[in-house]
Amino acid sequence: MRSLGCARIGCIEKAGPVTETEIVALLEAVPLPMMAVDLDGRVTGTNRACVNLLGDGLVGRHFITALRQPTLLDAIEAALRSGLAGKGRYLGREGARDTTYLVHIAPVGRQIVLTFEDRTAAEDVSALRRDFVANVSHELRTPLTALNGFIETLRGPAKDDPAARDRFLAIMGRETGRMTQLVGDLLSLSRVEENERIRPDEPVVIADLVRTALAELDPVITAAGCRADFVDDSGGIPVPADPGQIRQVIGNLLENATKYGAEGGTIAVRLTAITYLTNLRQNGLELSVHDDGDGIPAHHIPRLTERFYRVDSHRNRDVGGTGLGLAIVKHIVNRHRGRLRIDSGKDSGTTITVTLPAFPDADDPASSA
Repeated sequence: MRSLGCARIGCIEKAGPVTETEIVALLEAVPLPMMAVDLDGRVTGTNRACVNLLGDGLVGRHFITALRQPTLLDAIEAALRSGLAGKGRYLGREGARDTTYLVHIAPVGRQIVLTFEDRTAAEDVSALRRDFVANVSHELRTPLTALNGFIETLRGPAKDDPAARDRFLAIMGRETGRMTQLVGDLLSLSRVEENERIRPDEPVVIADLVRTALAELDPVITAAGCRADFVDDSGGIPVPADPGQIRQVIGNLLENATKYGAEGGTIAVRLTAITYLTNLRQNGLELSVHDDGDGIPAHHIPRLTERFYRVDSHRNRDVGGTGLGLAIVKHIVNRHRGRLRIDSGKDSGTTITVTLPAFPDADDPASSA
């Protein structure tokens, strides 16, 4: 066991008289996990939040056996020796999730009090920010490197070669288009996130938006050798929506089905009125888009709405995807207080379903059907 040596020497020894009972009462009054340790290193008190974090039966034990994390133990021993406040980190686990706590170490009377501040969410945000910057940098670096190489070639060996010049310019045009699409998707995602807490209230008939999207994308769908079938069982009921954003959702789902569906296959689009949605507790509308492609392995499905996540990165780049389409769809659906579901299986295609709440006073779909 570690020796506390001169733990009794310092500011703690000279501190004002605070009784153990008062410290225990203080711990229970604070919602954060807290633990009191005396000058001998024994745990003298914990509050309920601390018991939930570290477990019961800590009082009376030495803090080394209660915490067992070397860097935190060093910080506690330093505070016991010097009587000065300090900080440490405690790494825990909650279910399948790793947690991070910032531990504030402060002298109180003849004891020190440890306060555990949960920094897990802040750490997650920081990690997401780093990953986002790294992903954007990677996505831009690839086309920029290609463009730089083609420019150097056009200035040198291919300077007087019309055939090579035309071929390189065509590739440069595609790479520029990829970057333009990426920047556009990033700006779109930023706008959606900015307004995600503002619920739309404009009555919109989704069937009209689906027909418009199908007409606009018909050349793309036809060029891919596919055809689209639309079945409208919505009864024309309106939903509170932002028409531009819902149009974007429909467009993204149709484009995905075109890119990843089977060549010469069918894209099945269906709108269905739902009399009562249990998860939304009201009437609603269900939009489903099904392709008959190869399907997506089950372990990929939970991550499909993450930014830049790709099941097959090489194929995704070949077909022009940015990896942001379903992330945008998820945020738009969240803003509309709806639900997004992805169902897929090997050789059975993929179905993406968006469920949106209808206006509270909308007619019962059963009677409209």
